[in-house]
Amino acid sequence: MLPRRTLTAIASMALVCLQLPGDGATDAIVQKEFISDHAPQPTNHASTIVETADGLLAAWFGGPEARDPLNSIYSARYDGTNWSSAVKIVEDKNGGTRYQSWNPVLFQPSRGPLLLFYKVGPSPEKWWGMLTTSTNGGRSWTTPRPLPDGFIGPVRNKPVELPDGSLLHGASTEAGGWRVHMERSFGGGERWEKTPVLNNPAEIGAIQPTLLVHDNSSIEILCRTKQGFIAESWSRDAGKTWSPLTLTKLPNPNGAIDAVRLRDGRFVLAYNASASERNALSVVTSEDGQHWRPELVLEKGTGEFSYPAIIQTKDDRIHITYSWNRQRIRHVVLDATKFQ
Repeated sequence: MLPRRTLTAIASMALVCLQLPGDGATDAIVQKEFISDHAPQPTNHASTIVETADGLLAAWFGGPEARDPLNSIYSARYDGTNWSSAVKIVEDKNGGTRYQSWNPVLFQPSRGPLLLFYKVGPSPEKWWGMLTTSTNGGRSWTTPRPLPDGFIGPVRNKPVELPDGSLLHGASTEAGGWRVHMERSFGGGERWEKTPVLNNPAEIGAIQPTLLVHDNSSIEILCRTKQGFIAESWSRDAGKTWSPLTLTKLPNPNGAIDAVRLRDGRFVLAYNASASERNALSVVTSEDGQHWRPELVLEKGTGEFSYPAIIQTKDDRIHITYSWNRQRIRHVVLDATKFQ
């Protein structure tokens, strides 16, 4: 593994190659606000966002501090004008030792109820996957149930729905080294299958894949790594088999990323464009998932701006939520027609 100083220098050169402009196309920002003027807890982190039949729903975990067993899942609704107050929707109620709830992932399949995946456990090395569902757009939820043994579900980023109605999930584990694998669920989570591990953690330690669907057979994943750059893998058979992970030229400070394919075919990636710092959050676009064009910088300065979640809504606007200093969740609306 290269020294951190060397990685930082290489990543800086990569940014020069990207020709990242100051704040970029800031006129693409339609709206920027905090989800809640008064955060429900001191720590609020790892948000997810989905479009429902009557607006947006965001969720995240919040609590007293990082890795506190009292951390629970909160959500808020957006009606197109205002965000509702945050409400607690999930907490560990198994009795005995209480564990934190982590990394919620909201997803609305084309058929069936709204899905909320999340993790429970004392740490990312020891957590397990959970699932709850809603038939009323997230106003109430079923009793959560654990995923089958050995399955984690979408570990941080939203799944994608395949033509047969199954869901493809980017999964990873952290015990004994960071490893990425892919999972597939059928029938609203009634049946699951998974691939072998895609990486050797001694060479590339990677987690938290985000999925880029190119067509019905070609799918790309991009992953957070410990090596100073985003890693990628490709499937040419609709997610059944995958190439080994390799590093891209996109810098990564061991921070979460997320991407979405727009209806016009472009891919949009939100990430921290640095090998070592999370103090700037950027948006880039690509036609092919390999060559990326800088568009704008959402945040930069002192602090941490991290863990973006990104979707495109029916009106073609792009919505991004992210952690603002792990204290609050910020929501940004972008107009992709204003990209450079």
